Amino acid sequence: MSEAVKRRPPVTLLGFDFGTKRIGIATGQTVTGSVSALTTLTTVNDKPDWQSIAKLIEEWQPDLLIVGLPLNMDGTDTKITPTVRRFGNQLKGRYNLPVEMVDERLSSVEARSRLHDDASLRHKRFDREQVDQIAAQVIVQSWLAQQQQERGEPD
Repeated sequence: MSEAVKRRPPVTLLGFDFGTKRIGIATGQTVTGSVSALTTLTTVNDKPDWQSIAKLIEEWQPDLLIVGLPLNMDGTDTKITPTVRRFGNQLKGRYNLPVEMVDERLSSVEARSRLHDDASLRHKRFDREQVDQIAAQVIVQSWLAQQQQERGEPD
């Protein structure tokens, strides 16, 4: 198979770590597999800040939206899982973009660990907004790794 056939078009991603108080957001792309924490939005009256989400979608022009799906360690739904699924459906309906749900188990734990391990932050107290952004980054990285594994590509 030629290199041109093997190559995939670039795909820009926006990832969401949904919470009832805050939504962490990260961006990524498939060409280099890079992912960056972007921002954290505060919910408005316990609802997503749709205006700010629309601005981010307009700015980043993503091809795909990734939403972290909270699951218990045994794989069953948590109390917030139905709300997160509804959020994913609303994203799809509002912005006419494909949405994929990704298991987000332990993403916040990983985010806190990364912040703690960052030497420049080690003696600083990090806030929940930072954790939410990094958790969104972990979610997008998980999706990228999953895609790579499905294609049989090495890590």
